[in-house]
Amino acid sequence: MTNPRLNIGIIGAGRIGKVHAETIAFRVPEARAAAITDLNRTAAENVASRCGIATVSDSVDQILGDPSIDAVLICSSTNTHADLTIRAAEAGKHIFCEKPMATDAPGVRTVLEAVKAAKEKSLSVVAGFCWRYEPGRREFYQRVHDGAIGDLRAIYATYYTGPVKPMPPASARPSEMGDLEWQMRNWYNFVWLSGDGYVEQAVHSVDKVAWAMKDRPPLKAVAVGGRQTPNNQGDIFDHMFVVYEYPDDVRAFVGQRQIANTHSDNSDYLMGSAGFGRIPALSLKGKESWRYRPTGTRGDMYQNEHDELFASIRSGKPINDGEWMAHSTLLAIMGRTAAYTGQEVTWEQVLNSQTKLVPDQLDWKMKLDIAPIAVPGVTRIT
Repeated sequence: MTNPRLNIGIIGAGRIGKVHAETIAFRVPEARAAAITDLNRTAAENVASRCGIATVSDSVDQILGDPSIDAVLICSSTNTHADLTIRAAEAGKHIFCEKPMATDAPGVRTVLEAVKAAKEKSLSVVAGFCWRYEPGRREFYQRVHDGAIGDLRAIYATYYTGPVKPMPPASARPSEMGDLEWQMRNWYNFVWLSGDGYVEQAVHSVDKVAWAMKDRPPLKAVAVGGRQTPNNQGDIFDHMFVVYEYPDDVRAFVGQRQIANTHSDNSDYLMGSAGFGRIPALSLKGKESWRYRPTGTRGDMYQNEHDELFASIRSGKPINDGEWMAHSTLLAIMGRTAAYTGQEVTWEQVLNSQTKLVPDQLDWKMKLDIAPIAVPGVTRIT
């Protein structure tokens, strides 16, 4: 690279965009956040002021079309990730994309096209599945893969927590606000925008299941789920329990719930033929007992994501998380589909699904009805 520092464009100025902007501004000296854009210009201006970003861009096109931008960080709402990833690859930009990569299977296939284009152009693609960049979990899963607890027989992962972004009542909507803006301002509560809590949040737990299974896809999944608490017009479930079946009768169980005043747990329990493993304890009991003991600086996973991305750009040796990050996203969509339909869903079904949630064209003045909440046994997979 000829630039003294890499120039980074940030798309999205919400909570996670702010985290990444601060990481670059205060802890990554070899790069600088050169531009940021967001539909909420005030949010972008606030992050720019906080992090010393010189340019608040008017649009994504302005960032992608800027030849001085080396890489883009895609931190916008989930429904935009697939489209932005392929546009960034076509523009020749190195890519960091936050999780998950899409809200539906057609979006995942678009991401896989972007991954292929990035490989052809020797571009790096790094995923926002941050736990894969955390040193303790890296060592934990490496030991599991090396046979520390024998052959994996079952995994139980939990993502039990409170509501992330409760839906406000319809009376809170300003009279002049259109359907699209109302839904986007409350994006977490709509499947087409967030993918549901299972796909948007519990996907971290789903990704760790994939990691433990060496990213091999399951055969099929069944699930239960529904809406226990009122959501004031949103269309997402607030709880699911998904069972994935792998070859050799291996099972993975993922429980997700986002309901106020309920038990919280975010853990991973791995059961092998010769022992057990637990996260967050980062401990294994099998052929020998082991517990992760950090040496020196443990390392921040958010910083590690950037450090490894920027090092790959400078060295000319691209890294590409594309296929596994897309498959982890699809694994979560598979679980959601099984819960929404009440059917047994195979990997091939979800991989080839034509169910498209994101509208082709969006306009601030468009009529955009809220989709009815899924009904198991009635809702169908197409």
